[in-house]
Amino acid sequence: MRMIGSILVAVALGYAGIAGWLYLAQESFVYFPDRKLVATPASAGLAYEAVTLTTDDGVRLSGWFIPAPTSRGTLLFSHGNAGNISHRLESIRQFHDLGLDVFIYDYRGYGESEGKPSEEGTYRDAEAAWRYLTETRRVAPERMVYFGRSLGAGVASWLATRHPPRALIVESAFTSVPDFGTEVYPWLPVRWLARLQYPTRENLRSVHAPVLVIHSRNDEIIPFRHGETLYQAANEPKELLEIRGGHNDGFLVSGKRYTEGIDAFLRKTGL
Repeated sequence: MRMIGSILVAVALGYAGIAGWLYLAQESFVYFPDRKLVATPASAGLAYEAVTLTTDDGVRLSGWFIPAPTSRGTLLFSHGNAGNISHRLESIRQFHDLGLDVFIYDYRGYGESEGKPSEEGTYRDAEAAWRYLTETRRVAPERMVYFGRSLGAGVASWLATRHPPRALIVESAFTSVPDFGTEVYPWLPVRWLARLQYPTRENLRSVHAPVLVIHSRNDEIIPFRHGETLYQAANEPKELLEIRGGHNDGFLVSGKRYTEGIDAFLRKTGL
């Protein structure tokens, strides 16, 4: 009996240790920044302007503004949790070819941006990007489209609840960090432990701009059901664009289905 008791105590301590580690180190499970820029839009034959902006808490961020020859609107691009802006050139090209000016920025701790990533920090970063577009470039909110991929959907949807855009596009997104974490670690009390939230589903319930949800049934990281749930949570007018391919390449694998689907959605919004 003593041996069984000792084993149970050891198991309980081990479990508590893992839970405590997950609580304290959860940022390392969410953010995977890369400091090195591997290319610029010029590498893809695109004219661009390197931009430096400052958040309301004094963090300097870097970004790129890529103008379209004949602009139908401006896309504010919030990227995913890994790499940096230099890993999004294919996406920038697609949006550029759709006639959109693109402003993409790196969150704090990513690329050439100062600081260390956090949930509150990424929200401040998006706010700074919005201020840059509206105050420095004088972009009217009714000409702005917010785009967020994966973790960036949580950021873009948060921004949309505070500064309504012409339209919001969320791609390959999870409903929230606790929802996703519960699926990945079903044996841990993730909802109790989660300090990071990114409640995309809850955000969408407060967004009244047109919403396009894009997701692939082949997404090997964030299941398609997350996209379906986000679509159900969004207010009208809304659309669900089903693509194919994996989490990180669906927008490329889907080709015309992807770009034509976005183009049709934008046309319906009047852009």
